Amino acid sequence: MPTAGFAVGFSQANLVVLPQDVAGEFEQFVHRNPRPCPLLHITDPGSPVTRLAPEADLRTDLPAYRIWEYGRCVAEPGDITGYWRDDLVAFLLGCSFTFERALLAAGVPVRHIEQGRNVPMFVTNRQCEPGGRFAGPLVVSMRPVPAGLVATAVEVTAGCPAAHGAPVQVGDPAELGIVDLTRPDFGDPVLSQADDVPVFWACGVTPQMALTSACLPFAITHAPGHMLITDVPDTES
Repeated sequence: MPTAGFAVGFSQANLVVLPQDVAGEFEQFVHRNPRPCPLLHITDPGSPVTRLAPEADLRTDLPAYRIWEYGRCVAEPGDITGYWRDDLVAFLLGCSFTFERALLAAGVPVRHIEQGRNVPMFVTNRQCEPGGRFAGPLVVSMRPVPAGLVATAVEVTAGCPAAHGAPVQVGDPAELGIVDLTRPDFGDPVLSQADDVPVFWACGVTPQMALTSACLPFAITHAPGHMLITDVPDTES
């Protein structure tokens, strides 16, 4: 199940696993797009271990994964041990689930946690800066925020650059090319309250859109909303 609200107090991370021969190009993409891709760690080739959680195994310790072949998701296993290779490099990227405890502590409700759902995520009309063969649109996560607390949400998350930082858009989904908030591209729709405003943050699913355009023979990612929970305190985000 999605990891929003789990292991309160600890940072969460997106996962992208690529063959070593394309890792340099993806690292360039990451550095050129720090909002959707805040880099936390790159593993050594073949290693399923990250310094973010030294006793974890990246092949088994996320709730769900995606297997990519030539730009298409072909499977969503719960264990990738059988897919692992000695030439694979894992990128761990920051996740907005990390700042949700700070939002709640500041009095900002988090609707998808209240409703027991995954956060809704949308593909936008904004393009990322290309890096090598990696390119594609920005993906955002959306959280409905009471109008009187939007400024608080912006301030709180601006202090969390390793978890995507401040929102990229507030209140106008059409500016991002989003037509219907009840039909997210990833995750689940959430119910808004009468005075809620849609607030959009850069999202770590963005690299999965870049994988589609790169059309690599093989890659692995987390399934949207199903993160690695690290040992790093969320106060370090």
